[in-house]
Amino acid sequence: MATTRAGNRRIRIIVDPALPEETATVLGDNALMLEKVRKGWKPLPPPRKRSAASLAVKGMLTALALVAAVFVGAGLLVEIVLSLTLVGLVVAAIRAAGDAEDRLSPEHVLYGLAEDCRESYLLEEDFDDAARELLVRTRTAAGSILGSRVNAEGLLDDVRNTVVLPAQEWEIARLLAKLSALRAEHRTLMAGGVTPEVSAAVRPLERVLAESEKAVVARVEAIERYAAHVARAEQAQRAHDQLRAFAERLPRYEELLAESGADALAVPEVGRLAEEADELERALRDSLGAAREVFGHLDGSPGGS
Repeated sequence: MATTRAGNRRIRIIVDPALPEETATVLGDNALMLEKVRKGWKPLPPPRKRSAASLAVKGMLTALALVAAVFVGAGLLVEIVLSLTLVGLVVAAIRAAGDAEDRLSPEHVLYGLAEDCRESYLLEEDFDDAARELLVRTRTAAGSILGSRVNAEGLLDDVRNTVVLPAQEWEIARLLAKLSALRAEHRTLMAGGVTPEVSAAVRPLERVLAESEKAVVARVEAIERYAAHVARAEQAQRAHDQLRAFAERLPRYEELLAESGADALAVPEVGRLAEEADELERALRDSLGAAREVFGHLDGSPGGS
C-alpha cells in the first residue's frame, strides 16, 4: 500500500491496494505532485509544436498539390491517381508526426491519474495528529509481519497476509481520514464557545466520534497483537535453530572432553540441547498457531489458515 515511512513518523501517501499495481506505484512515487494537485495546481495546456520534419512534410504536401493541379490541367488521369495516393501517405505521416509531438507530458498524465483516482489515495494532510499516530502504529505492525522470517518462509499464511494486511491498513486509513475531517469540522463549529443547549445537543455526536475512534483503535490493536505473536514465533524459531546447531556440534564437544581427559567435568545439561530444541519447536508451533488465530479474526475467517 503505498509508500510511507513509519520510522520517521511520516505518512506521505496511502494508496488503495485494490488499484492496479502500476497505477498504485505511479501514485505512491509521486506524493509531492499529488499534494500540489490537491491544493489546486494544474499543468499548463500542452503547446502544439511542429518539428522541422513536420514542416518539411507540409512543404511536400504543398508541392504535390501543385503537381496534381498541373496534371489535372493536362488531363493525365494516371498521374492524378498516383499523386492522390502520395497525398494520402503524406497526410498520414503528418498526423503521425502531430500525434507524437502532441503526446501528453508526464505531468499531464499524472494530473489525469490523480483526478481519476482521487478517492483511491490519501495524503498526510488528511489525518490529524491522533489519526496519524494510529496509522503509524498500523504500518509498523503490518511491516514487521510482512518482513518477518517466519512469513518469508511460509510458516504463516504469507499469501493471505499480502492481501489482508494492506486491505486492513487501507480501511483503517480511510476511517481515520473521515474521523479526522469530522473532528476538525466539530472543533471549528465549537470554536468561540457554545450555549448549554448546543453543548447538550452535540454530546451524542461527540460520543459518535469517541466510539468510532475506539473501534478503529481496536482494529489497530488486533494487528499489533498479530505482530506480537509473529515476533514471539520469530524469536522461538531463532532460538530453536541456534540450539539445533549446537546439538549438531555436540559430538565434537564430547570428543574434546574425552581427549582432554576432562570428561568428568561434563555436565548433564549439555546432553539436553536436543531436548530443549524440541521444546522450542513446540513453542514455535504454539506461537504460529496463536498468530494464525489472530489473523483469522482480522480477515473474518474462522481459525486463520
